[in-house]
Amino acid sequence: MRWLKASRHRHLLAMKLFRLAADNGHRRALSVYGHLLHFRGDGIANRVQGAIYLQLAADKGDSKACYQMGRIFEQGFEHRFVADTAKALHYYRRAAEQQHPLALRRLADVYRDGELGQAVDLETAQRWEAQI
Repeated sequence: MRWLKASRHRHLLAMKLFRLAADNGHRRALSVYGHLLHFRGDGIANRVQGAIYLQLAADKGDSKACYQMGRIFEQGFEHRFVADTAKALHYYRRAAEQQHPLALRRLADVYRDGELGQAVDLETAQRWEAQI
């Protein structure tokens, strides 16, 4: 039914299904639902909850979630995710090892410019950049 495509009811149903799958540990659902809540959620509580789902997805190996957790830990977000360069670097590396292009670029920049507590290392920067 065409009129259902843009309905609020359909949106709510889809979000409930994502949450159900995420709450049962489905890696892809954790990632998608976390992205939706963190970047499009209303209010801080939803955005924090989205970051929690993203971290769970990242810990299960989702490359997009790993990259986003690197960004979150690099910049810090609210009281739950305090800026932590070691954690940011950890998640960037996990994403880059799965060939995530933005994580590869970020690691190349980190080692070229000596960011996130790392010393300038042009050889390592070139190694990450070569994988892009």
